[in-house]
Amino acid sequence: MKYIVLVPDGAADLPVERYGGLTPLQAAATPNMDFLAKNGICGTAVTIPPGMPAGSDVANCSILGYDPRLFYSGRGPLEAASMGIGLGPEDVAFRCNLVTEESGVLVDFSAGHISSQEAAELIAFLNERLGDATGSFYAGISYRHLLVLSGNRFLKTRCIPPHDVVGSRVKEISPQGEGAEQLVSLMEKSRPLLTDHPVNKTRLDRSEKPANMIWPWGQGKTPALPTIPEKYGIEGSIITAVDLLKGLGLLAGLERIHVPGATGYYDTDYEAKGLYAVEALSCKDLVYVHVEAPDEAGHEGDWEAKVKAIECFDRLTVATLLNEISRISEDFRFLLLPDHATPVEARTHTADAVPFALYGLDIIPDAGSSFDEEGVLGGSLLNYPGWQLLDLAIGSQS
Repeated sequence: MKYIVLVPDGAADLPVERYGGLTPLQAAATPNMDFLAKNGICGTAVTIPPGMPAGSDVANCSILGYDPRLFYSGRGPLEAASMGIGLGPEDVAFRCNLVTEESGVLVDFSAGHISSQEAAELIAFLNERLGDATGSFYAGISYRHLLVLSGNRFLKTRCIPPHDVVGSRVKEISPQGEGAEQLVSLMEKSRPLLTDHPVNKTRLDRSEKPANMIWPWGQGKTPALPTIPEKYGIEGSIITAVDLLKGLGLLAGLERIHVPGATGYYDTDYEAKGLYAVEALSCKDLVYVHVEAPDEAGHEGDWEAKVKAIECFDRLTVATLLNEISRISEDFRFLLLPDHATPVEARTHTADAVPFALYGLDIIPDAGSSFDEEGVLGGSLLNYPGWQLLDLAIGSQS
């Protein structure tokens, strides 16, 4: 049996009045995802347990079969695992965004989606100037980087994800509680260093947003996860451009597959992700395909971009797998769901239940009509625990 898990990040949404009360999933042309819904089991899944942060870390932990209430330990250590950074017993890893601050206000959580090359130069400079025996900076992709500090006190620091507070005054949303003083000091010290760096002067000359401050958040220590081979007796791969997902996949025992042209943004190569997924299934039992673009559009409040990203995912990623899977195996199952909702009007993640569809061998269709927030409500499983979906798809409980 072959298992295909398809995750269009943040694709779920809420009705938008100015677009006829439709969600982007409802407005998008998605014949392939609709096929999975009409010919499989449908419903809604709760990927964010009550009281937990509505983020991709918690949600994808759920989809990979781990109850976040038992296994989640923060975003930072997942990204550290992806980057090959070993954490010591006293180390706490933070996601560290490069952001844009203007006149004391956080105006962009991604520094205008700064290029990885420019960002790497800035992070190396910060590590040279601010890194020491108690903390280090590590370059990731685009605006997404890592800060590792020594001290369990940082586990108690209250940090806000920057994409949740764009437009707010920095002093009102800065880290608080135990360990906050050191974090705020690093943020304040980064401001003049980054502002005067040649990379940002060049970006300003090009009328691009400068990466003029760091923003640490999502801290934690490395979790101990039972791997997918251990839980299910199968081997798998993960395809994603996002370090968070790469790290989670690594800890789950999945092979990480690099896809040329996978960017984590609108310009990602959707078709290549599908083709590489097909190839992965020739030697593995499971492939987990994650596409970030719908989530980025949601954060930017861009309805048209989100609809287009969903359509590209359907036409190029899902269709490629549907068309090619029979070449690999006649026995297969597809599990399709967004990890969480990222409504374009909210511009941030929410904990709303998301639509899902399970299609394939021995799956008896229910009354789902289309793959969107309303079309799956005729399905048989509503508010299903997201961390039990992989058990349902594979047909085993553990």
